[in-house]
Parts: sequence; structure tokens; C-alpha cells
Amino acid sequence: MASLLYVCVRPEIGAADAEHASFRRALGADVVDRLNLLEEPLDVARLQGYRGVVVGGSPFNVSDAVKSAEQLRVEADLADLARAAIAGDVAVFFTCFSIGVVTRMLGGEVVTDTPEAASATIIDVTPAAATDPVFGPSGPALTVFTAHKESAAAVPPGAVLLATNTACPVQAYRVGTHLYAAQFHPEPTPRDFADRMTFYRTTGYFDPDEFDAVQQQVLAASVTEGAALLRRFAETFAGAQPAAESSSSDTRSRR
Repeated sequence: MASLLYVCVRPEIGAADAEHASFRRALGADVVDRLNLLEEPLDVARLQGYRGVVVGGSPFNVSDAVKSAEQLRVEADLADLARAAIAGDVAVFFTCFSIGVVTRMLGGEVVTDTPEAASATIIDVTPAAATDPVFGPSGPALTVFTAHKESAAAVPPGAVLLATNTACPVQAYRVGTHLYAAQFHPEPTPRDFADRMTFYRTTGYFDPDEFDAVQQQVLAASVTEGAALLRRFAETFAGAQPAAESSSSDTRSRR
């Protein structure tokens, strides 16, 4: 069985398929299994077959006033996944929507006053992240893609802030040694992110009338360090090969 698992929480199948491919490439792994929480509830026992889990983004928001039964179940499953990571049973890298689930589970507050439109943005790595195996080598700053309507008001209890910026003070944090949570999207290339925008053209992440201009800005961005974070996550917890050793297999997996 593969040692890495991608957890999907996107209803749009095309966006989910592309995100899965983006994570596989960024992690540097030929095989990354997939669990679609919209189709299959989380079985915590299944996690025993994996050493690393990555959670993709979603148009869901923790702060939504009205939630479907499906969304409520997904949030409960993600909270269970976070508890498993805090216990050290499996390493998990949460992204986008799921950082809100983790923040609320830890007793933190999720607010809507620090959104970021779809764009490339610079985030600062904190001094506390200097010795972190995933974020430490990226210091002092890196450029990543963001697109969110909500975020943590502050670092939740028990978490260590790893990355921040003025627009969104809580960009990433760690809980214990096995739980990472990022507000940004670490996995997409500029082309990946530009293509993803087509699925969310009218969902409030950017002005739909400015679609072409925003997409061109995304395509012109230089964003590589997000993928480096995921590669180090895979190397640290799942024993993935270093980038130089796995480049040929990455090429095969994308054909």
C-alpha cells in the first residue's frame, strides 16, 4: 500500500482530479492514494496504512451559516483526522478550508475579516519555524498561492505559528510534531492554479469580470516553494526520495 494519502473535499470532480495530480507531483511520489470524503466517510483504522496524509482545498467554509449534512460530516471527519495527527498516529498536512476545521477543533476562532483573493502572495516564516523540518529550510519568506474567504483570528491553543503575513496573520501552524495546517495552497504550479480558477469563476474568490487579468497574473508568478514544503513533508514522514532522485519517476507519473 502507498504510504501517502490525498484526502479530497472538493465537490467539483474536475478540480479534485487536477488537485490530486498536483499533490502527487509536489510530493514527489508515483502513487498517492485518494480518499474522497464526499463519497466515503473517514475510517480512522484505514490511516494505519499511511505515514503521510495531505488534505486538499474546498469551497466549503467553516464559518458558513447554513451547512448541509454532507459538510457537517466532512468537518467531523477532518476533526477526527486532526486528532489522529495530534496523537502522532499519522502525519497530516491540512490546507485551505481544513485549517479552519482544525482551528475550531482546537478552540480557536475562525473569522471572515482577513480574506485573500486568488493570487500569489509572499508569506514570512517565523523564528519559531527555524528548526522545523518542513518550514525551516524555506525561511525567511516564500511565495505561495492563496484564495480564501475565512481564516484563523489567532493561533489556536497548543499551536506554533510557522508562517504569517500582513493580509492574513495565521498562514500556517504546527501542532505537536505530526500536524501541519496551512491557509494557503502549497501544491499547485501557476498553470495548475490558473486552470483551477475556471471551476470557481463565480464563487467569490476574485472578480469574475477580471478573470483574464487575474489568470495572467497567476501564470506570471514564480511559485515553487510550496511544492518544496510538501516534498520535505513527504521526505520527513513518509520516507519519500529526495527531489533529485525521484525526478525521473515524477516524469513517468505525469505522462
